Amino acid sequence: MFRRKLTALEYHNPTGFDCKDETEFRNFIVWLEDQKIRHYKIEDRGNLRNIPSSDWPKYFEKYLQDVNCPFSAHERQETVDWLLGLAVRFEYGDNVEKYRNCKPITEASDVQKSADPLINLDSNNPDFKAGVLGLANLLKIQRHDDYLVMLKAIKILIQERLTPDAIAKASQAKEGLPVALDKHILGFDTGDATLNEAARVLRLLHIEELRELQTKINEAIVAVQAIIADPKTDHRLGKVGR
Repeated sequence: MFRRKLTALEYHNPTGFDCKDETEFRNFIVWLEDQKIRHYKIEDRGNLRNIPSSDWPKYFEKYLQDVNCPFSAHERQETVDWLLGLAVRFEYGDNVEKYRNCKPITEASDVQKSADPLINLDSNNPDFKAGVLGLANLLKIQRHDDYLVMLKAIKILIQERLTPDAIAKASQAKEGLPVALDKHILGFDTGDATLNEAARVLRLLHIEELRELQTKINEAIVAVQAIIADPKTDHRLGKVGR
């Protein structure tokens, strides 16, 4: 949820930042104060820089009061988001001319975003997780540790099975031709006319399955031939091949 602000501030790890990791969080606060906010004088930042200290939470709470943060140290996510917003404001104030001349997002970036609408989703958001899990349960999709993977599976299922075209195609009844069973020789006799007729039906169904299998085999052969039967000719070498 902090990626965009961290990226704007040129933080070294905007996508992997974990505010729940105590050491990483303390280092981040020190970096934010040293590089962006700079509320304290350099000589007054010693307590914040003393990351291993057991008194660090106390000094951090005082720091929040000094910068007029409306959140307490226990509200970590809210605190981080507020401090990042403060840092962004200071960063803009220090570089007004630089950011005033920024160009709009390129058309290529817009195309990339539209091509993959999942790219900007926050997969750690509790509401997002609950929504994806609810859809997965509704559509009977197997759970996965990565909620974006589950969402992509939901997207594929909807596109292949639940779009109007897919539903219309699935609803189309396959019409077959009438078959005169008595004209097909079974090759053996069970001694019962009803069983003989059932055996003929099973045999015809088996033949139909074999035909479908042969068709798929032929399609596979054609696909392989299209790959291997397309040599690249190098006229300089006077030979055919890669």
